[in-house]
This record gives sequence, structure tokens and C-alpha cells, in this order.
Amino acid sequence: MRKNKRNIYFLLLSGFVLFNSACAQNPPFTGKAYVAEERLVEQNTFLLNNEKSLIPLQNLDGVKIASIHFSSANYMAFDSLLNKYTKVDAFNGNDYMGTKPFDMLTQDTKFYNTLIVQLTDAEVNNAQIIAFINNSQKMKNVIVSFIGNGASLVKLNDVTSPIVWTSRGTPVAAQFNSQAIFGGVAINQKLTKTLSPKYITGYGFLTAKTRLQYTVPEDAGINTSNLNAIDDIAREAISSRATPGCVVLVAKDGKVIFNKAYGYHTYDNTIPDRITDIFDVASMTKISATTMELMQLYDAGKLNLDSTIGTYMPIARNTNKKTLTVRELLEHQAGLIPDISTFEVIKPTDHSTDSSAAYPTKVNDGYYVRKNYFEEVMLPAMLRSAVKTRGQYVYSDVSLLFLQQIAETITSIPLNVYVQQKLYVPLGMQTAGFLPLYRFPANRIPPTEDDRKDRKTLIDGYVHDPTAALMGGIAGHAGLFASANDIAILYQMTLNRGTYGGVQYIKPETVDMWTSKQSAVSRRGLGFDRWDPIADRHYPSKLASDQTYGHTGFTGTAVWVDPKYNLVYVFLSNRVHPNVGNKLGSLNIRPRIQDAVYEAIQKGM
Repeated sequence: MRKNKRNIYFLLLSGFVLFNSACAQNPPFTGKAYVAEERLVEQNTFLLNNEKSLIPLQNLDGVKIASIHFSSANYMAFDSLLNKYTKVDAFNGNDYMGTKPFDMLTQDTKFYNTLIVQLTDAEVNNAQIIAFINNSQKMKNVIVSFIGNGASLVKLNDVTSPIVWTSRGTPVAAQFNSQAIFGGVAINQKLTKTLSPKYITGYGFLTAKTRLQYTVPEDAGINTSNLNAIDDIAREAISSRATPGCVVLVAKDGKVIFNKAYGYHTYDNTIPDRITDIFDVASMTKISATTMELMQLYDAGKLNLDSTIGTYMPIARNTNKKTLTVRELLEHQAGLIPDISTFEVIKPTDHSTDSSAAYPTKVNDGYYVRKNYFEEVMLPAMLRSAVKTRGQYVYSDVSLLFLQQIAETITSIPLNVYVQQKLYVPLGMQTAGFLPLYRFPANRIPPTEDDRKDRKTLIDGYVHDPTAALMGGIAGHAGLFASANDIAILYQMTLNRGTYGGVQYIKPETVDMWTSKQSAVSRRGLGFDRWDPIADRHYPSKLASDQTYGHTGFTGTAVWVDPKYNLVYVFLSNRVHPNVGNKLGSLNIRPRIQDAVYEAIQKGM
């Protein structure tokens, strides 16, 4: 019987923290012992039969993967790591050697175009399993992860599919193999002796590291104990009721070295936060969706930074917005107001408790807005709003609303659809997207505000931002939901100057320009927030370098990329639950955790 995927949060990983609920377990290898074993595994791992360069896997938007295990003792760790890169369903091959006929394994995996088969010495001596591999590889991609004796490779002579082989039978080896399949680690060894007529001395294929690796702090030169301050600050946030829970992720040198969940979804301590939880990231949407799309359009020559709103939006040509440029919008220097009015101006006839053709736009359960409300009420409000401070820096959600309209006009594709198809799915981001309740249960999404005034409900799975809510949850400035791992993938791509998984998503020079200081009157880049040169502001933190870029979110979120330290820092919380407060800010929780990371790095230098 199929093994229901073994939830990613059943086993976070290897060396740093294993999480299933609120408690942690001790992994078999930690710290320097993990790194030492990983080096031994690296020196004894080989890639065979990779003539077609299937490994590392690419084009994740086109794969559907099943992982099949038999007698492997470390299959859960193996499958857990696979699921860091894309959705992989697990099958227990032993179920097809008893109550089910073995041929049913082919039947049950027929809708998967890629099979990853975990083998030990026991399986290579099983003719039935080898026949399954040989037959399957004629119809679909098959990858073999073999952990066993080199002498057994002769039994795999007829296998033409890629084989990732190591002789070390440790949990670290299983984790290394799974990451090698996706390019989380590089394979840099060729055979040093002949093992069969096919697998001879000097044979083997080398690969490059192209995606995030999941490992221990010591693998990036940091002592695990030096990161304990993160625990203390996170617990302080929860005990002070600055937020009911949070998730922290740190990636250094392309390696996720820390990813931990704290607290609960709510203060009643019912659902513990998990590292796979999906948070409303609020204004992080500005750079994680809208700006990313605009960067791609800029690369394609479809967007001119010095063209105007009037160029792209004929409806704006008879308004005071017609000469405002894309560059000004991105820098928040167009003179636009921070936001338009929302629930305070909505009329009883504008919304209904039931959906219908007349009221199709869902704000949340029991609240539907009438058809064309955005076009007839919100867009006109944007167009007639004042332009007061052009040339000065005034942070504006309206700027991003216009940029959304410009992007959608250029592509003829809704913002949410574009980023899903062109960025999130190809990158392997499994949770990121707008309207999360269409794909995930509410218990994976920490709730935000208990809105008793306007929406008269606890907001859970629907966007917190009121403007985005009345737009149906999809807006240029808010509406994105994501897990910490997904955010890390997206910003490792920008740290890599536009490349991830062997694919160039954005040109390097575009990443460099948009994330660097572009404004003469503020710290901003193009779309991106940045390090503040005014020293006493300590923004985004005291120790961040002047190269740092990213963004915060009103719901209590942040992502900061520091190229000087090769660092991605992600903080996700729902600090607006049950009501909006500012303790997360007044206690400096996000910057203090960020500084704790820098301090740990400096102690290791």
C-alpha cells in the first residue's frame, strides 16, 4: 500500500533539528561528526550512466516523481530530503511482495514520469526488482540510488538509467544521495578501480551544485551552539505575546543550516508551528511576486523603466498618473498616496454573504464582492488619487497596484498565474502562491487577525491586507503565501544572480541593478528594500552589510539577502493574531535574530 508521502515535517533533516510537532529529537550525526561523515560520503559517491545528463534533475514543472524503497533503513530521511526540492510521493516496494502482486507496482506508478528507486545489496540480487527497473526505464525516467557494496554493481550492468552509488550505509549517505539527484550537492568523484566490465577505473560523471543543500551549521563554518540565541529571542517573542509562533530559516553559502519552528498558530496552543507552515507574507509580495515578474519582463525587453503609466495603461492617460514612470513606482517616488480606502467606503450593496454571478469575488467565507468592483470602484480611486510628493520617498501600496496592472497588461496573464508558472513551480517552490486554500488545508496556514469590524471573522487562509482582500486575494502589494523553504529557494536564486537548478530565471546584471541602491533620495533599490545608511536606525539589523536587500511584511515577516556573507535570512510569523500590535517591532525580534546569525558567523571566522 502507498505510503502517503511521509510528510516533510515528519523529518526535517539530518543534522540540525528534527521536527514533527513541538518537540525535537536527536539526529544520528550532529555538528562536526556530521560534516566528517559527509566528507567521507562525498569522497565515496559516484554517478554512473548519466550520459543524458538527467542528474541533476531540471524542469521541475514537468516532472511527477515517485520514490520507491524496499529494505533501506534510511528511506524516511532520503524521501524527506527529496521533498525539499519538489513534491515526491513515496511507495513501499515491500507491499508488492506480499498482499499485492509485484506487477501492481508498475500499475500504481503509471502516472509518474520519473521513478527514484532506492536499492541495497539485497535488492540488486532480486531479479524481480532489477526487471522492474529495466522495464520501467524503457518508458520513463528512472534514477537508482544504490547504497551497497561495489561488487554488487555487476548485477546492474543492464541498467542504463543513472545510478548514484555510495558504499557508505549511513543516514548521511542517504541524505547526500537524495540531494545529489537535485543538485543540492555536487558529485565530484570518478571510479578509482574497476568494479565490472562496464564500470571501470576513471568512469563516472561529475555534477555541479545547483540548488540549496540541507546540512548542519558546522558545514558552513558555524558552531551549532552559537545559534542558540535564536531560540532565546524566538521564545521571548512568544512569551511576550509579540506573536503566537514563528519560523526561522538561515541559508549560508547555499546551504540551509538552520530551519526551526517555534510556538503555535494561536495562543490557545492547539496547532504547533511547523517548518512547512504557509504564512501570509504580506508586503514581501512586492518583491517576491510583482518585482520578480517585472524583472523578467525587463530582461525580455517588454518593460522600460522610464516608460510611463500612460504608456501601458490608456485609461490613465487623462489623469495625473499619465507621466509617472515605472522607475518612480518601483522606488516609491511617484508621489502616490500609501493606500486607497477599502472597507470604510464599501456599500451594503457591494457585497453579499453568498456567491453568485453578481457577487463572484471571494473575500473570505461569507463575504463576496460584486462583479467588477475593482474596475468600477478601486481602479477609479487609484486613478483619481492625489499625486502630492513626486520625487520624494513615500512608501506606497498603490505604486505596486499600478505595477501589477502594467505587468498584466504586458503579459495578458494574471499576476498569480504568471509567477506560479514562470517562477514558483519551475523553482520547486511547493507552497508559494496566492489563494492558498485552493491547494492546502487551513491547518497548514497560521491565522492572522480576528477581524470583528469589517470581515467579522478570523482571517485564516485569506489575505490579511484589506485592499488585496477586496481584490479577491491577488494584488501587486500583498496576497502571497509561502513557507520558509520556498522563500529561501526564491532568494537563493537572486543571491545566485538569477540562476537556480541550472536555469537562468533573471539576468545577472538585472539582479545586480534592481537589488542595489537606485534612488538618490532613499535607501531603496528597484522594488527591493535595502540596508539603511543612517547608522542609528540599524536597519535591517546592526550587523547587516551595506549590500543587504530584501523586504518586511506587515503580518510579521521578513527576508533579507546579504551577498557579502552569502546569506539568506527568513523570518515568518503571524504577529497580527489575534489583533494588530507592535511588540514584534518594539522588541526588535526580527533584527535581533538576524544579528544573532551574524554573530555566529563572526565567531566561526
